[in-house]
Amino acid sequence: MTLNSRIIFHLMGLLLVCNGGFMLLAALVSGIYDDGVTLEITTAAISTMFGGVFAMFYTRGHKKEVKRKEGYIIVTFGWIVMSISGMLPYIFSGAIPGITNAFFETISGYTTTGASILEDIESLPEGILFWRSLTHWIGGMGIIVLAIAILPLLGIGGMQLFAAEAPGPNADKLHPRITDTAKRLWLIYFGYTAAETLLLKLAGMSFFDAINHALATLSTGGFSTKNASLAYWNDQPLIQYIVIFFMFLAGSNFVLSYFAFKGKVQRVIKDEEFKFYTAFIFFFMIIAALVVYFKANVPISEYHPMVLGEGESAFRHALFQVIAVVTTTGFVSADFTAWTPFLTIFFFGLMFLGGSAGSTAGGIKVMRHLLIIKNGLLEFKRTLHMNAIIPVRYNNKTVSEHIVYNIIAFFVLYMLLFVIGALVLGALGLDFVSAIGGAASSLGNVGPALGSLNPVSNFNGLPDAGKWWCGFLMLAGRLELFTVLILLTPYFWKRI
Repeated sequence: MTLNSRIIFHLMGLLLVCNGGFMLLAALVSGIYDDGVTLEITTAAISTMFGGVFAMFYTRGHKKEVKRKEGYIIVTFGWIVMSISGMLPYIFSGAIPGITNAFFETISGYTTTGASILEDIESLPEGILFWRSLTHWIGGMGIIVLAIAILPLLGIGGMQLFAAEAPGPNADKLHPRITDTAKRLWLIYFGYTAAETLLLKLAGMSFFDAINHALATLSTGGFSTKNASLAYWNDQPLIQYIVIFFMFLAGSNFVLSYFAFKGKVQRVIKDEEFKFYTAFIFFFMIIAALVVYFKANVPISEYHPMVLGEGESAFRHALFQVIAVVTTTGFVSADFTAWTPFLTIFFFGLMFLGGSAGSTAGGIKVMRHLLIIKNGLLEFKRTLHMNAIIPVRYNNKTVSEHIVYNIIAFFVLYMLLFVIGALVLGALGLDFVSAIGGAASSLGNVGPALGSLNPVSNFNGLPDAGKWWCGFLMLAGRLELFTVLILLTPYFWKRI
């Protein structure tokens, strides 16, 4: 098969133009707050857009066809190109000196991981903080899905791209035309972001903090404008409950939100994944709250002297941290690694759960866990009835063996990459707890980890090689492993 390289470079150019446009938005915010870096962000935006326009002009007249191989290349390299160009505001402004740190912060943003190398977030200019949050929001629903909404203008069909990028093992279509699917998803995404911004503002946040945290919440990213993250507002429970609600929505399937807005509530209620997603959060919250209430007795933060052992506080912080980790948002209201050793291990396990398929959350995803468990239980029946055909069922429909095998392969690859990831971090000098925590957090796009990478610390202490390695794990986890790893196989490049 001949690779259509011109369409690949053309779409890379399109993504750069889009990225530059978002940078101009950050430059506008910088100008409004007169933070002193407006020119630097504008220069980054113009440079990015110029590069994109040049790539699009150079590849004009390309064959308007995207096959599956081109789709995987465009998705993976699209994320890399966006991350490289997204470093420019940090580098030009001097907010994050050094290529390694700038790239780490940027790819952590686009992959919605939320791990940071910044020591003093509150000292950064407003324009840079807004750009940092915006990288979350762009990556949340998927920069490629955004491109799909624009592709009809170019006469290009985008099904291959959506199949390669869409979160989870399946890509539900809301409309026969994939471009209309992308538009509807983005409309819901934008609407939720606007609603959370308004509610946080009414609850007492400044408008700047409100919009930044809304961008980070709906993308399940976790970048905050405060060094203490959401612990800064521990004395304002309403703010934290609003964030909890929208983290829950962001971790659920956005297709279900569409059905809910269309009045098809029964379809939401009967969805197996949504029921188990909700039940998991409730069950894990109860466990965490009980342990916190009876066992943990430590100050929440320097901003709030109340101890965790008080009833409402125990419930709220347990619920907040369970949802933050399950949805891989990574916001912090307290250092859960300081509660008890049991809860440290407990939250480490939650890093592997993930949100729903079709959400902006990372991790393995609830649907995959369900199907693996169902298939495992059915193996007992198959052992007793060797000749019986006993299929796995999901939402009252038979799941094909191909999907089951794919999910099992994903799970094996995920755990294998986690082990390799931890080994590499250990070889780079991290202790055991920090290595396994850093690998699980990066691969699951969670953000806070364990050990020296705990919720009240950051990733700045990692050696440079460790930052690049964690960046790779973030990208692989965000793009569901196969999209990235398939590019590393020799047979993918055969006959190209």
